[in-house]
Amino acid sequence: MARTSLYNAWVFTVICFAGYSYGFGFSVFVTTIGQPGFYRYFNLDPTTSYTAHILDATNSLFNFGAAFGALAQSPIADKYGSVHVGMMITVRLFQGFGLGMIFALVPLYLNEVAPPRQRGLIARLTVLSFGTGYFVCSWIAVGIFNANETFQWRGPLGLACISPLLLLLTLPTVPETPRYLIWTEKKEKAWDVLRRLHHNPDDPEDRQAHAEFTQIVLQVEHDREMKVGWIQIFKVPSLRRRALLCMFLIFATPSTGIIGISNYLPLIFGGLGLGGILPLVMYGIWTTLGTSMALVSIVIVDRVGRRTLLVWGYPVLAVLLLIQAVLQSQFLGTDNRGGLATCLVFLFIYIVTFQLIDAPAFIWASEIWPTAYRAKGISLGFFAFFVGSLTYTTPSALAFGNIAWRMYLLYMGLCIVCGAIIFFFIKETQGLPMEELAGLFGDEVVVHMTKDGTGIVEKGNLDKVAAFVGTEHIETLGSPAPISEDGSQVRAQQTKLQEGV
Repeated sequence: MARTSLYNAWVFTVICFAGYSYGFGFSVFVTTIGQPGFYRYFNLDPTTSYTAHILDATNSLFNFGAAFGALAQSPIADKYGSVHVGMMITVRLFQGFGLGMIFALVPLYLNEVAPPRQRGLIARLTVLSFGTGYFVCSWIAVGIFNANETFQWRGPLGLACISPLLLLLTLPTVPETPRYLIWTEKKEKAWDVLRRLHHNPDDPEDRQAHAEFTQIVLQVEHDREMKVGWIQIFKVPSLRRRALLCMFLIFATPSTGIIGISNYLPLIFGGLGLGGILPLVMYGIWTTLGTSMALVSIVIVDRVGRRTLLVWGYPVLAVLLLIQAVLQSQFLGTDNRGGLATCLVFLFIYIVTFQLIDAPAFIWASEIWPTAYRAKGISLGFFAFFVGSLTYTTPSALAFGNIAWRMYLLYMGLCIVCGAIIFFFIKETQGLPMEELAGLFGDEVVVHMTKDGTGIVEKGNLDKVAAFVGTEHIETLGSPAPISEDGSQVRAQQTKLQEGV
């Protein structure tokens, strides 16, 4: 396994500024609705349906903007690698558009630069960076609760500008992804970037990097034969299957209730009998637990597997949501402090469990696409995410006020349905190079890497590909694992791909 160098750490840190920007930008309105000064400034009564409509509209337009921002990043990635409440809502729309682009671009980049056996770990930085943004914003809100009423909610909105500015300043130091460079016929530059990113002191000859470079070049050359376009995604069976599963899996994430619940947590905590600063403190604890669990999942996602976490996670979430519904049906609106405290505990257990399925869905949906379609595929997936967020956010403030605990039953049912679909249709991608994931969808895999990642299985084909990858890369490739004359090793690996194990 390649070690993380200072260069890698710097590249990942810069990209995480983008993820942090999304997390902070998303969370800033969640904390805003927990500040009394916000309601007084806009002359809103937190208990009225009018205020619920304003909150729903503000969150909905954020997700509307983010949905189209997620789509807008595709052509860019392919080509270039207030005193009135209406003004606040409009600004939230434009903020959503920009953050939607970031939301889709971060996993795209991290998946493309990660070594195969570390892809889950590195791609998991996407969700960790989001969580860090939530965490920082939540505790800033607690810290300024007793400040000037206007600064209570305007301060975090202003601080949301800092990380995008840092990203703007540091982004020129980050290289383009090797796969994009190869796709645009810049192979030498691609090799230099790949070698620097994947260099391992235990592999002084960079045999792993040579093998991966060879595989990427050959697969990209093969993929060039495909017609590239949005219509082709839904015309070609293997691409259509990818698109439908990708959009489903990402849509399933907000279907767990996470967006509807987290967007209005301060209000939910208020409904559970907490007042003053306590709803914001509870939200801070929520984000702390979630971000901490994101760190844990970084360690296990490449060991346990994406599919395993998803298959087990959704049923557990369904059970937790059922328990929450039963508890709130009995204790919501009462003075039973023990019962209300139990509701709080299960909300915290819910976010801990959710973090086990959050990253695997993002990783899976980002890694299954061929290079020519990755930006478009990720755009579709995250467009589906924000459509789901829009669907579940728009009625949430009113719904939690009117039907209360019954909302959790809706989310429980959705978790059961999504879990069943995942069980039957989502295959494991753990540990496989992205170029070999084509086999899961019936596409041709041009070459396979050996188990140790330092060579190419189909050694007999290497003399035919020197013109594509360069003689120096071919000469470096080794194949420590024995290659049988009848090709059984290749067929075994192809069978493994088809079975998704």
